[in-house]
Amino acid sequence: MIPNITQGDRMAGLLVYLAGPGRANEHEEPHLVAGDSALMAWHDDNELNRDAALDVANALDRAHQFYKTVVDGGHVFHCSLSLAAEEGQLTDGQWGAIATDFMKDMDFTGDGGKAPARWVAVRHGLSKNGNDHIHIVASMVRDDGTKWNSWKSKYKSQQAARALEKKYLLNQLGELRAERGFTPAEQAKAVRQGLPEVERHSLARKVRTCAAASTDEAEFVRRARQEGLLVRPRYAAGRTDVVTGYSVAERPRKGERAVWFGGNSLGRDLALPKLRTGWESTPESATAAVAEWNAAARNRRPANPGRERLQPSVELWNTYANDISALREKLAATPHGDHAAWAQAARETSAAFGAWSRRIEPTPGPLADAARELAKSAQLRRYPTRPAVAVPSARGAAMILLAATSKSDRAAYALMFRQLAQTARAIHDMHKATDDLRRVRGLAAAVTAATKAVEASATAQTTLQPLTMEALREQHPGASEEALRARLIAERSRGGSPFPTTLTKTDRTLQAAGPVRPQEPNRDHHPNPGIER
Repeated sequence: MIPNITQGDRMAGLLVYLAGPGRANEHEEPHLVAGDSALMAWHDDNELNRDAALDVANALDRAHQFYKTVVDGGHVFHCSLSLAAEEGQLTDGQWGAIATDFMKDMDFTGDGGKAPARWVAVRHGLSKNGNDHIHIVASMVRDDGTKWNSWKSKYKSQQAARALEKKYLLNQLGELRAERGFTPAEQAKAVRQGLPEVERHSLARKVRTCAAASTDEAEFVRRARQEGLLVRPRYAAGRTDVVTGYSVAERPRKGERAVWFGGNSLGRDLALPKLRTGWESTPESATAAVAEWNAAARNRRPANPGRERLQPSVELWNTYANDISALREKLAATPHGDHAAWAQAARETSAAFGAWSRRIEPTPGPLADAARELAKSAQLRRYPTRPAVAVPSARGAAMILLAATSKSDRAAYALMFRQLAQTARAIHDMHKATDDLRRVRGLAAAVTAATKAVEASATAQTTLQPLTMEALREQHPGASEEALRARLIAERSRGGSPFPTTLTKTDRTLQAAGPVRPQEPNRDHHPNPGIER
């Protein structure tokens, strides 16, 4: 449950708005669900019209008008309490009890020994985003003319909301994790352009994937540019050789300007100092990173292309799948209280799902949704100063999936996804053990949908292997050679192409060991190979 407090000085205007149609005609049947006893005796739960709203406003304003008490910032207290759309709806009775307890905890009632302040709770249907909510309006002037103390009111409202979530068995929004929100303008832009998500979410997924797939900062810059992002560094004051942060943007449509987002505004785990903790750090790597940042700032070719341009070898698929298996086994013994270790696992698993989405989803779909749900588990409000429990890394999965092509072995794909899904399940179970029901529901639905998407993709892309006499002998151990030969002819005539298989040259690959030499990318392996050609 999310509380949102504002302060003003127009009691009548606020009540008339809450009882009106709303900005998008979203207000339906506005009525009171709670309030001080005198107001509820007169208005109860009848639908509010403009005249009734003005009567309520006058009653709430009486102490302020009588005593002429001046309150800095305005004497009108307004707080909305809202639930996430997936939590469904409460009854009027439930909202009334929640509002009464909330105002008691916020010291508006007379239970604390002070004079009460007048208040009401208004309910008028769902928001345009489908959130069930109420609005609480109160006078900050008590019935004896004294002022309600607003010191740390936002903090107190959050503490009260956490207690009410437990009391009324609602989804608990802990203080441990928090996803970056987006603005109404971003949402309006996505709707206007017909996009499936806001730019902030797509950028965060791409940046997280590129960061996890990279072994150092220079590679991260090159990968981000290769994925089609605009990248620019933020230099230290008066320097061009010290980078303290970065911004990224999607390529704008014709006639529009690029909208830039800093790493920290995309996700708490995507600030440059936080990303650097997962990369190699040497004087040589720092120099290489500055060269790539400068090239990105000037829109020049990458300074020193590296392994992001190479094809992964078959051996690497098994290697990185085994790494994820080791990660899952380690997580089984990791304490639920080691938030940094779980956040790291969620971040890298999210990156792998994001890379998979990039490969098989023309527009963000179930795999992108799974990446976002896992990313919510990766973002901590505060990262502990002590080191986390060391866990195996899933970073290789993001790298190999970014570079994967349709020629990659289907069995390797299946093994990789099975390990990733099981790791996501481990993170789901961690949230379940800590009673984070919001994350439990989100992850369960997202991973289930992602599994169906991958299965559908594998079915569509898998080709039948040619039938052989050896295979028929194993399938029909007692049949004669003549019967088997007849079956072979019959089976081959049912389908398949009369044209021979197209011959292609063997791709150069990124091997599990040995020196890495830059080379030209396979132009067919990615719909948008990069900024530079």
